[in-house]
Amino acid sequence: MFSDRLMPIHSPEFRAMAERVRRVTELTSRLNVLPFDDEAGQAELFEQILGKPLPPGVTIYPPFYTDHGLRLDLAERVFINQNCTFLDYAGIRIARRVMIGPKVTFITSGHPVDPEERRLYLTGAPIDVAENVWIGAGATVLPGVSIGRDAVVAAGAVVAEDVPAASLVTGGKATVHRRW
Repeated sequence: MFSDRLMPIHSPEFRAMAERVRRVTELTSRLNVLPFDDEAGQAELFEQILGKPLPPGVTIYPPFYTDHGLRLDLAERVFINQNCTFLDYAGIRIARRVMIGPKVTFITSGHPVDPEERRLYLTGAPIDVAENVWIGAGATVLPGVSIGRDAVVAAGAVVAEDVPAASLVTGGKATVHRRW
């Protein structure tokens, strides 16, 4: 796992990650075509994807997407609605009683901004979501973000900075910061 650093794309670590991504993509494609009431089939595939059984009271409505799976840590009583994506290679921790709306995306990896480095490295930082958080439909949570207990992330928000506990964050407007 990498966090807050660069991983060379032409490295054994990257090749191992790419192989895991291929395997998990195959598993999630199987998961996402199961009948909705095939709870045993879903549980078996989630165990393979996550490397452990789902905790008690976790509800996940397919389709469900993850690129790695082994670094997605779900606590008890988490609810994940349809069509969510977890790019978890740098690690995602979801605490108890978190509710995640449809089409929410968590991204822990990316690329450097510098054009020369962009095709040479991956960057990454973990995401941490504290207890009793609600993340609205279509929100995107970016690498390195922590969301505090009881916070609400509004639908469509792009979360690029830490969210304080017991707060509401909104907004998804892109802003040009610099040009090259």
